[in-house]
Amino acid sequence: MFVSCFCRFVFPSCLGCFFFCHFFVVLCFALFIVLFLVFVILCLIFVIFCLVFVVFLSFLSDFYHLSYVVVVFSFLLFHVLLYSLFCASFCYYVMILLLEICAWSSLFLQVLLVFAKEDSQSNGFCWACEKANFRCSMARTPESALECFLEKHHDLVIIDHRHSRHFDAEALCRICHVVVSMLTCVLSLRPDREEASVMPLINAGFNRRYVENANMMACYNELLQLEHGEVRAQFKLRAGNAIFTALEQSQEAIEITSEDQVIQVDIQSSKHKDRRKGSLDVRSTTSRGSDGSSQRRHSSMARIHSMTIEAPITKVINIINAAQESSPMPVAEALDRVLEILRTTELYSPQLGTKDEDPHTNDLVGGLMTDGLRRLSGNEYIFSTKQPHHLPSHLTTPLSLNDIPPRIAQTMENEDSWDFDIFNLEAATMKRPLTYLGLKIFSRFGVCEFLNCPEATLRSWLQVIEANYHSSNSYHNSSHAADVLHATAYFLCKERVKQSLDPIDEVAALIAATVHDVDHPGRTNSFLCNAGSELAILYNDTAVLESHHAALAFQITTRDDKCNIFKNIERNEYRTLRQAIIDMVLATEMTKHFEHVNKFVNSINKPLAAESVKSILTSPENRILVKRMLIKCADISNPCRPLELCIEWAGRISEEYFAQTDEEKRQGLPVVMPVFDRNTCSIPKSQISFIDYFITDMFDAWDAFADLPNLMQHLDNNFKYWKGLDERKLHSLRPPPE
Repeated sequence: MFVSCFCRFVFPSCLGCFFFCHFFVVLCFALFIVLFLVFVILCLIFVIFCLVFVVFLSFLSDFYHLSYVVVVFSFLLFHVLLYSLFCASFCYYVMILLLEICAWSSLFLQVLLVFAKEDSQSNGFCWACEKANFRCSMARTPESALECFLEKHHDLVIIDHRHSRHFDAEALCRICHVVVSMLTCVLSLRPDREEASVMPLINAGFNRRYVENANMMACYNELLQLEHGEVRAQFKLRAGNAIFTALEQSQEAIEITSEDQVIQVDIQSSKHKDRRKGSLDVRSTTSRGSDGSSQRRHSSMARIHSMTIEAPITKVINIINAAQESSPMPVAEALDRVLEILRTTELYSPQLGTKDEDPHTNDLVGGLMTDGLRRLSGNEYIFSTKQPHHLPSHLTTPLSLNDIPPRIAQTMENEDSWDFDIFNLEAATMKRPLTYLGLKIFSRFGVCEFLNCPEATLRSWLQVIEANYHSSNSYHNSSHAADVLHATAYFLCKERVKQSLDPIDEVAALIAATVHDVDHPGRTNSFLCNAGSELAILYNDTAVLESHHAALAFQITTRDDKCNIFKNIERNEYRTLRQAIIDMVLATEMTKHFEHVNKFVNSINKPLAAESVKSILTSPENRILVKRMLIKCADISNPCRPLELCIEWAGRISEEYFAQTDEEKRQGLPVVMPVFDRNTCSIPKSQISFIDYFITDMFDAWDAFADLPNLMQHLDNNFKYWKGLDERKLHSLRPPPE
């Protein structure tokens, strides 16, 4: 047993133990074999000598003959006994060594691989198990996997979750999880994509998700992390449970002390009849001199529990917990499920159902609702290190609305109509529609009067903001900003919206629409995070572009008095206005899309059907929700525009995504939206997925609030148009000419 203790002390790792133990086994076995052979040879020599000696004695007298025979057989008996003792010792030590081998082998991880078919991923894990000296079993079907698992009780089960048609991985996981909880899963995800949520996997019993990567070292590193993380934690937990089970079953009093002989646990004997059956009297003491700090901690915790800082969600959870105590079992189990949902941080993030099989929907969700893989590639994307654009001196801007050229003025005559053509204005103004449309809309809403600023200041501000939009972007340019400004103004004229918002909210909405994409690089947040851009680092990979748009807008505005539209308003009014603008710009970030829509539906749409309009619309919290929903709908309203405008916008956004995919491939970055490959992409499919997943529900809710039948009709017509192209297997914006 010395070998075992020595190995455990000197070589604590599994690999070291393995080699050291086998070294001793081979050495000892070789030594015993040598000694055994030497002993056998000596015995044979001695027996031969004795036989020769007996024959020689036969020629002597009978007395001497008898004496010598007794002596010889005594020697023979002694050596037989010695030989038997040696054999017994040899068998004993061999048995001890075999037990040592079994003991050491039990320390090695047992891994079960459940793969429906052999591929590079399964081979990668097999190689990794062999390199890590783990005992590996392979199963191809759920039945064989369960049979193997029940026989060996593996420490780690890796289930291939990529081919759901072969077997139900989650059902297999639930069965295995009854016995062992150390599971991981291989998902059918591309290396550059992330799941929206791992909650379905956690609910099924998986402890870890492994993104598909057949690289052998990646598999090996994953196994090592599991061994030193979850597996060791499980071993410690099982050991602790075994110790406490043994202590609980003990019939004697037990004291556990520290190295300083301070009692840590005192378990009284269960023979004491005055103790309640099954109860333990456990007294834990802290180290010397810690009584004061312990009392202070208890006092602080008591004060915290007495403070009225309970969050609303905590109150809801407490109410449900109280209701559970007096509820029947089915109701209590249902409430348990409710509590699990309420305790998650992703309350408003949908769990993809049938839609997640559509690669276009998957890529749109991955590209618009995530912040990338957060890994640097070495090709850091340098962005926004330049100073913001100043007011160009060569631009000829009208001194006032009266000085607008007639052709441009004529183009803007119907700017209060939803069917207003922004592209005609873009052509008439030489790609500077924001300044002209902004002057007219801001004048119609009396923004200068509210801000107490001259029209010349507003004109300069619009110019410098438009100069900071990138005209090289096919979609995120000043024409898009002008389009969003137009939609915002249109929504602000709706009766129920006017009932909800104050003048300061209207001004904030118009300014937020104007600046909401200023200095946009034509790339998504995911791209900037993957490329390690300076902005992604500055804003911690969170709402990178939206934070930049809001911050830069105020930097541009307040830097120069000639374009500072806020310089004449009071401090408190400015703070309120600034907060509203920032909140609306940040609301355009798509990662919070479903949160904003669901809050709007639950806080405004549903109560409007049962209560008076006034009490709901005048709530400060609901006014914030209305403003967020307003700018979100204005920002992605392209599918609700007339068909020709919708087609043009679809072509522009597709081109921008194509350019991003090209640059990702060129720089070796993860491709965020692989379906947006200019050689293979189906634009009708991408529009159908976008409308189906993002647009329909949101505009249904906004239409129920603001009454927008014309928008919903356009949306229906456009959806049918894209559907028709898709049914004809066309990938282009328009059908081919006949």
